[in-house]
Amino acid sequence: MEKFEDIIKSEKPVLIDFFATWCGPCKMMHPVLEELHEKVGDKARIIKIDIDKNEQLAAIYNVRSVPTLMIFKNGKLEWRDAGVQPIAKLEQVLSQFY
Repeated sequence: MEKFEDIIKSEKPVLIDFFATWCGPCKMMHPVLEELHEKVGDKARIIKIDIDKNEQLAAIYNVRSVPTLMIFKNGKLEWRDAGVQPIAKLEQVLSQFY
């Protein structure tokens, strides 16, 4: 299993979705992220992280609300936002890091 630190060190941008299974807005993000994955293909990775199963990671990155989305590239946090995001915004932000 890949370690989080190794995943975010990628030269490709990595979009992390910190979510919870009980979170309504998180459920709304799921089809958006699937569509985004189809659009960007292998130019970026999209990873979902359950905050209830990864409490320490959520604490390290100060995740206070879900969904919280972050983009990492080469180990550096490049972008962060919370709440439901429209696909057009995510696609535009992600494309800055290809």
